[in-house]
Amino acid sequence: MLQFQDTTATQKIFSLKKKIRAVYGGTGASKTVSIIVWCIDYSQTTKNKIVSIVAESYPHLELGAIRTFKAIMKDRGYWDENYWNETKHIYTFQGGTIIEFLSVDKLGKAHGPRRDILFLNECNYIDWGIVDQLMARTREVIWLDWNPTNEFWYHTEIEGKRDDVDLLKLTFLDNEGLPETERAEIESRRNRPNWWKVYGLGELGEIEGRIYTGWQIIDEIPHEARLEGYGVDFGYDPDPAAIVAVHYYNGGYIFDQVLYARGIDNPTIAKMFKNLLPGLVVADSAEPKSIAEIASFGVNIIGASKGNESVRYGVKTLQSQRISITSRSLDGLKEYRNYIQAVDKKTNIPIMGRYEGEAHFLDAARYKLCSLIPIQRRKEMLAHLPKFPNLPQSNPV
Repeated sequence: MLQFQDTTATQKIFSLKKKIRAVYGGTGASKTVSIIVWCIDYSQTTKNKIVSIVAESYPHLELGAIRTFKAIMKDRGYWDENYWNETKHIYTFQGGTIIEFLSVDKLGKAHGPRRDILFLNECNYIDWGIVDQLMARTREVIWLDWNPTNEFWYHTEIEGKRDDVDLLKLTFLDNEGLPETERAEIESRRNRPNWWKVYGLGELGEIEGRIYTGWQIIDEIPHEARLEGYGVDFGYDPDPAAIVAVHYYNGGYIFDQVLYARGIDNPTIAKMFKNLLPGLVVADSAEPKSIAEIASFGVNIIGASKGNESVRYGVKTLQSQRISITSRSLDGLKEYRNYIQAVDKKTNIPIMGRYEGEAHFLDAARYKLCSLIPIQRRKEMLAHLPKFPNLPQSNPV
C-alpha cells in the first residue's frame, strides 16, 4: 500500500491563503497529492460543504485524483466504504461535507449547483469557457495545478488581473516522500533541456516543436466507426508495451488505447487479442521473434514495413491525417502532448527525422496507420477514375 507523509510541498500548500491558489511545477512535486490532503483536511473539519475535484475526463480522474484520494484515505485510516458512492463518485464525510469527482469536458456541464471548494486538476487541459463558469460558482477556495508546458488561460485571464491569487511553484525537491527510483528517473533526464526545464525545474517552458497538434479528444468511439485493426509497440521493462486500436470514421482516424503497461510478455499480449474484435495487427518489425510467437497463438499479425526514413515518413503520414483520440487513452495523450522535434544542443538547429519524448503509443499507432494509408489512397484513386463501358469478352484461343 502507498504511504504518504507530510512534505515541504504539503507545508507550502497549507500556507496559501487567497481565494485562487495556483500551484505549478515539475513532475513528482506532490502538487496533486498535497492539494488532495488539504481537501480531505477541510472536509473533516467542516459541515455540509461541497468540494468539487475536476479534470478533463473521467479516465483522467479514475487513474489520477480518485486513486490518490482513496490511497491517502486508506493510508491514514480514514476510509469507510459505506461513505463512498461509486456510481456518483462522491465521498460523504461524517459532518456532511462531500468530495465529488467530476469530468467537465463540455461547457454545458459547467452550469449547475454551486460549491464551496473547487480543485481543477491539470487545469491547463480544461477550456477557459468551462473554467470561468466553474469559478463563478465557487464560494470559498479555487485550487489550480498544472505542469508549465506552455502559457494558457491562467497567464492571459488571471495573472496580473486579480489580487486574490497565491502562486506557488513546486519541484520534486519539495517532495521528501518521492521514492528514490522515481527521483533517479527524473534526474536521468537532465540531458533533455526542454523536458528538464518544465518537468525537472518546474519552470515555464514552451514544448517547442510539438510534432502532433490539432487532435480531437472524444469520449466514445462512434458506432459507425470501422475498426481497421491494431498497432503494437513491443516493450517489457523499462519500456512499456503498447496496443492501439485504429478506427476509420468520416474521413479520419480514431486512436484508442488498449494496453500500455510494463512487464507484459508475448503470450499475455496474444491472449488479449483473443478477447478483442478481430483485425489485422501490425507490430514493430524489429522484433520478428515476438511477432512469430504471437502469431503461433493464432493472432493475425505482421511486421510494419521499415526502411530509410521510415520514422520520418510515418510521422508525416500521421500529420497529414485528421486524428481523434479517446479520452481514456491517458498515456497516449501524454505522449501526444510531449513528443517534440529533436534539436542539436550546440546549434539549436532541428535534426530532421529525429524526435524526443516517449512514443510507445504513437509508434504503435504509426505502424498501423502507415499500413492503411496506401490502401486508402488506392481506393480513393480508383473511385475517381473514369468509368468505361463493359467491353465484349474475347474468346479464348
